[in-house]
Amino acid sequence: MQNTANKNATKKARELLNYLSDTAGKAIITGQHTQTNPMEEISYIREITGKEPKLRGFELLSYSPNINYENADESCLTEVYENQHTLETAMKWARESDGILTFTFHWFSPTGGHDKSFYAVNTDFDATRVLIEGTPERKAFFNDMDIIAEQLKLFRDADIPILWRPFHESDGDWFWWGAKGAETARELYKLMFDYYTNVHHLDNLLWVWNCRLAEGYPGDEYVDIISVDIYLTEYAKTDYHDDYIKLIKATSENKVTALAEVGYMPDIHMLEQSHTPWAYYMTWSKEFCIGEQYNSVKNLKEMYQSRYSVVSDTAV
Repeated sequence: MQNTANKNATKKARELLNYLSDTAGKAIITGQHTQTNPMEEISYIREITGKEPKLRGFELLSYSPNINYENADESCLTEVYENQHTLETAMKWARESDGILTFTFHWFSPTGGHDKSFYAVNTDFDATRVLIEGTPERKAFFNDMDIIAEQLKLFRDADIPILWRPFHESDGDWFWWGAKGAETARELYKLMFDYYTNVHHLDNLLWVWNCRLAEGYPGDEYVDIISVDIYLTEYAKTDYHDDYIKLIKATSENKVTALAEVGYMPDIHMLEQSHTPWAYYMTWSKEFCIGEQYNSVKNLKEMYQSRYSVVSDTAV
């Protein structure tokens, strides 16, 4: 049994964390990211396997308050428009199923930027200035947090727990929150944790940290789940055991662990043998799921038909 980082976490959030803790090493929860309302990935998995994932990932990028529509290319606008209203879809699915929600936020920079300004290359937003009292960057950062908090409160008020994974992949420099180093992302995360916990009382959130660098770890008091994103350059049969060892050595041995994003699913037969304690994995969307560019039909069937896998009991 693992205590939640937020001492005021809801009963359902605490129960979900205990469920994840109990599952890890005994089975793995199947997960799939979606970023459009039709959720084509889920239909594909159902068609191929007759099953559905227990965990679904939803994207908040279109809810960013500072999207520069005038200076956005077609690719950016397509991604934004496809993503609109997905939280309504998430709410409906959560109410009608036994599933687990996890949210990813490709946060368009709070000020400035063009195109997909969650990428550091597309914005001059300096995350280190958020950490300085009185700066315009800090004001914009908190303004954005307030707006996103109102969306998250809809789920709190419906008593629906969320695996909340802000500032993901902060071990890299491609997003603005990681561009100034993992230490800066760590401090942004702590700011959000304190603000969302103590001011907005978002007690339905379970806090997922997503960085494999020791210098980035916020500390056990801020984290419920430690996770890593892994995109192999080519397919390899793996249970990601080596990545698990590296992750807990750099962060904590006291937390639930997860493969928050993968291009290639872990091999279910290897997991059955090794019992590497990933609580869940989540395959990324579109071509990472649909078709055989990444995951073969054979591997998909084996994953969803294995007794070691946890799938949804309700097909919606």
